[in-house]
Amino acid sequence: MRQIVLDTETTGLDPAQGHRIIEIGAVEVIRRKLTGRTFHVYINPQRVVEQEAIEVHGITNEFLQDKPVFAQIADDFLDFIDGAELVIHNAAFDVGFMDHEFSLLRNGTGKTTDYCTVLDTLMLAREMRPGQKNNLDALCRAYGIDNSNRTFHGALLDAELLADVYLMMTGGQTKLELAGQHKNQQGSHNTGWTRIENKPALKVVRANADEEQAHQQRLAIIENHLWQ
Repeated sequence: MRQIVLDTETTGLDPAQGHRIIEIGAVEVIRRKLTGRTFHVYINPQRVVEQEAIEVHGITNEFLQDKPVFAQIADDFLDFIDGAELVIHNAAFDVGFMDHEFSLLRNGTGKTTDYCTVLDTLMLAREMRPGQKNNLDALCRAYGIDNSNRTFHGALLDAELLADVYLMMTGGQTKLELAGQHKNQQGSHNTGWTRIENKPALKVVRANADEEQAHQQRLAIIENHLWQ
């Protein structure tokens, strides 16, 4: 199964009020392995980013001025997610914004679910951990995932962390880093379990005749004491 773990950052909370996506971060997982393929882009929303949102993700209006608009990155984005299962934390939020952006293209692009299925890790976490905090920071703590670099929300970093969380929640990835987590060359975290390949054969040490006789004598003593 090809999965895309995805996160977005936005100008505000509600696309119905004209808010737009300003960042998309996504990482590819195939057969429970992070492949190193990512999609990451900043987007000019053609509107002002609310101050409350800037305080969450740190992305300013000035920074976004020279970035592409959504229509310029839409085809590449659709190519990356097409046919995959999207893994998103609080999926209704991100998918709602994505559907809004697709509708603004006015070219019959359709909705997210026309291209992908969607798995909401927030709903999954609530089923697995009822009554507990299940935001991304809480899940990182619960599953021992290092999120110390998460000063601000960031779409690509959050997608990488969510990939680790999701794989741990659902049984572990295919690699365990015994010395602690680290990022690979593509910037993705490696977390989970693996089989140890090419193990050396175990050395078998057999008892000699004297040792075997002593062992049998000892068993006889133990048996006699048990039945007394």
